[in-house]
Amino acid sequence: MNINKTDTAIVVIDPQNDVLSETGVSWDLVGDSVKANKTVENIEHIFKAAKRNDFEVFISPHYYYPTDHGWKFAGNLEQMMLEVKEFARTGSLSLDGFVGSGADWPERYKPFIEDGKPIVVNPHKVYGPQNNDLVLQLRKRNMSKVILLGMLANLCVEAHLRELLEQGFEILVVKDATAAPQHPELGDGYKAALINFGYLANAVLSTDDVVKAMA
Repeated sequence: MNINKTDTAIVVIDPQNDVLSETGVSWDLVGDSVKANKTVENIEHIFKAAKRNDFEVFISPHYYYPTDHGWKFAGNLEQMMLEVKEFARTGSLSLDGFVGSGADWPERYKPFIEDGKPIVVNPHKVYGPQNNDLVLQLRKRNMSKVILLGMLANLCVEAHLRELLEQGFEILVVKDATAAPQHPELGDGYKAALINFGYLANAVLSTDDVVKAMA
């Protein structure tokens, strides 16, 4: 992949407290993987490199509103997320209670996300970007390549990877700027994701290598 700011976008998935903070509702499942990969720090390194080198940043967040709890069925992890009220907001038209909540960004990311430059797209509701406007926003800015990172590796990151590949984008996954659940029965989601990243993505690199390539 030829990485350059004219046609390469940074896409950060779910940089939110519930999966990146020790106070998040999913920390028991993802915390060990986050700490092992230094995910929180590596996401910040990519944010800093994007700002320093003038790359466009897109945030694809995950929000659940009260109306979403009326769904009649859900997948396994999806059901868990709904039950613990992961990424919960009070409503699609309200930010009441948002600041500092599990759906909010960690404080260390706010200078990069809230400076008016990143494009925060509509929330995705399951795992992939099929039901938000990420692809539209990328296309409208003539982006054909994506540096992909964020949470969770084997769920939203892999789902975004697969859909963006189907949409014709070249994708680089930052392997240590993500993490995944380590479930006693379902297994290690990070190991599963790494295997699929290697099969699917155009490139899989470390944060250090990506930061160098962006310079």
